[in-house]
Amino acid sequence: MPTTTVPRRAAVLAALTLAGTALAGTQIAIAAPAPAVPGAAGDVKIHKVGTPFSDPRDEPKVCEFYLDATNFDVAPSLTYTIQSQPPSASGATLNGTVQLASGGGHSDPLALPDGQYKVTVTGGTGAPKEKVFRVDCDKEASAAPSKAPHGGVHAGGGGLAESSAISPFAGAAAVGLVVAGGVVYFRLLRRRLDGAA
Repeated sequence: MPTTTVPRRAAVLAALTLAGTALAGTQIAIAAPAPAVPGAAGDVKIHKVGTPFSDPRDEPKVCEFYLDATNFDVAPSLTYTIQSQPPSASGATLNGTVQLASGGGHSDPLALPDGQYKVTVTGGTGAPKEKVFRVDCDKEASAAPSKAPHGGVHAGGGGLAESSAISPFAGAAAVGLVVAGGVVYFRLLRRRLDGAA
């Protein structure tokens, strides 16, 4: 019956109200987050040359590249060392500095022979930042679209029209004119063969 559900709803509502009132009077202790060490939150990303500085991605396979430093809130500059992996006396090495403004900055474009490398960045507070990446210019060159011309050369006056310049209607009209011209030509030819003028 409907009369039994009303007291149950009222009892549930009263219990929830009572629980809410009890919680409202209780202070809940929430641990404050540990204070961050200034500059320790900084990050260094490897970007292909042409990637925007604001891009949040890290690109672990590059050809020409640059280092993008962000969130180094107290350091005026960073020092980087890039060494081939595994380290060897004859391996390629780069050293340099990234000047920071408002916690961020980037290196000039860098280039290294194909291979695996590790960049180590120091200058912020906290532990040095390290990243491993690969330089692979051969693979990037083979993946790039060819800029060689394809197909026949378009000549000036009398050359081929671009296919996008011909609408379907214009194409159908051209085919129709060719067919109509052919019919007229064959009729004239037949009349002449039959002796008609």
